[in-house]
Amino acid sequence: MGPALGPLMKGTMTQLSAYRWMMTAVKAPLVATAFDPFALAAGEVAVAVAGCGVCHTDLGYYYDGVRLNHALPLTLGHEVSGRVVATGVGAEEWRGKSVVVPAVLPCGECDLCRRGRGTICRRQKMPGNDIQGGFASHIVVPARGLCAVDDARLKAAGLSLAEVSIVADALTTPYQAVTRAGVRPGSLAIVIGVGGVGGYAAQVAKAFGAMVVAVDVDEERLATIARYGAAYTLNARKLEGRALKTTIQAFAKEHSLAETEWFIFECSGTAAGQITAYGLIVPGATLSVVGFTLDKVELRLSNLMAFDARAIGNWGCSPELYPEALNLVLDGKVLIKPFIEERPLHEINAVFDAAHRHELKRRVVLVPTT
Repeated sequence: MGPALGPLMKGTMTQLSAYRWMMTAVKAPLVATAFDPFALAAGEVAVAVAGCGVCHTDLGYYYDGVRLNHALPLTLGHEVSGRVVATGVGAEEWRGKSVVVPAVLPCGECDLCRRGRGTICRRQKMPGNDIQGGFASHIVVPARGLCAVDDARLKAAGLSLAEVSIVADALTTPYQAVTRAGVRPGSLAIVIGVGGVGGYAAQVAKAFGAMVVAVDVDEERLATIARYGAAYTLNARKLEGRALKTTIQAFAKEHSLAETEWFIFECSGTAAGQITAYGLIVPGATLSVVGFTLDKVELRLSNLMAFDARAIGNWGCSPELYPEALNLVLDGKVLIKPFIEERPLHEINAVFDAAHRHELKRRVVLVPTT
């Protein structure tokens, strides 16, 4: 279980065989704590975690003090996959199943949920924000909305259950954004920021039939996404503002793509990326904001009026869309293996530090060890 857990092995952890890494304060080292995952309420399940992806959002909570809905101490982590090992009353059908836990779990009963707006459900539960998260050996979540994983298809795709943990946010968030935007065959899709979520946005848009232009400031990321979805790549450090837009317009004309109704996905989560994305609006464009930053930007909102364009926010993904997104992975239309690496969960503090320093080339999936 790793040296950081040694002292706990002599106590309750040996009896419970369950632990989680707790955030106690902003920037304070995460601490391993034993707990009992089997005191389940009706409708709840205990999932033995196979893997939990490290997301930019986790770093925002931990380093920047982004507001959490649950008081500290709290276990972060919302990209979770695993196997259901215990169930509360009414959730017995899930016992033994491999699952992906949605990053946002709507209540399923309120008016918003009934109208298909579960992502803004006021009673939603987000692991690692509203409830204890997935940087743990086990996680307790509502059974409603879980996404079942077919073990046979997973094996046939050459993937582990831990690897598909990133479906729960890194993939499903851009999947919902692409779906909502209305991307269709023959569309021009522009993805700003192709590290992490943006890389999957590019792949999903291509799977929907779009021709994808990738924009980033990192040549290595651009070279990678050129192999996995982008038809054209541009470095925003070399082309800014009007020059970037003119270059994309020339590309669209060369490939007989429309000069209107572009689909723009801001995935960088930076002020510069947001300004760049907004500057690419054309008549009828759809701007989807997928990345998050605390930074503020100055925009002329009248451009939306003048171009008869629209801007859409995107919080998580409706659980109803998870099976469709997972199918893209299991069918090989979206590749995840080249973009992730597994690390032992007990290395969580070192991984957070490396991610904060931008030293990681791939999204890390933390895997509990015994």
